[in-house]
Amino acid sequence: MKILLLGLIPLLLIAKTPTDTERFKVGEQIYNDTCISCHGVNGETNPEMQLVVKPRKLDSTILTQEQSFKIIKEGAHYWGAHSDIMPAFKYVYEDEQIMSVAYYITTKFNPDGKSKVKKLLDESELAKKSEAKMLKVGAKIFKRNCSLCHGITGNGESVYVEQSKDNNTFIYPYNLIKSLLVEDQIFLYAKFGGHYWGTNKTDMPSWKKKYNDEKLRSVAKYIFQNIKKSEKE
Repeated sequence: MKILLLGLIPLLLIAKTPTDTERFKVGEQIYNDTCISCHGVNGETNPEMQLVVKPRKLDSTILTQEQSFKIIKEGAHYWGAHSDIMPAFKYVYEDEQIMSVAYYITTKFNPDGKSKVKKLLDESELAKKSEAKMLKVGAKIFKRNCSLCHGITGNGESVYVEQSKDNNTFIYPYNLIKSLLVEDQIFLYAKFGGHYWGTNKTDMPSWKKKYNDEKLRSVAKYIFQNIKKSEKE
């Protein structure tokens, strides 16, 4: 009898795994109950939200489903956002529920996200220089430009940030040490700017007019290898 019961355990675990349809419905319900007040009916941000930093537009985000899950669970500040407007929902919902929300918003609002990113990467110029050369170039550009907002260590603290507080313009650069973005995403973010990827503010500009793909890839490589910490650390 014990052997038979033990043999049923894997089947019971499999039976508890929700189907995509079930996950979509659960995610939709939670989104409508909780997220819609900020992110809006279509994931394009509620226009009535009177916030300095408005919620990200979910129909154009660069984040993957897995990355969205982590941000919903821990909150945006945990992953490097300068503001803490996007809270952590791990105290409200279970992981499976949060995963359902991430699945819903990815499927509903940004179904072509992966193909969009792939197309932009395929269209970009491939870096032909050695990794050592790229890191050297990336470090130089980062210190000359990016550090003015993100800080010399990439922690999102700089003189410009403090000045923005004094004159009430408020810029919100990310703490790149905590960023969830992988190297390719950092490259595309730097190339097209934050607004292109769903942010309301335009603090993070597009650098494609100043630097070619090779140099921007070098910056991304430098940030990913020398600034961003592993999520396991």
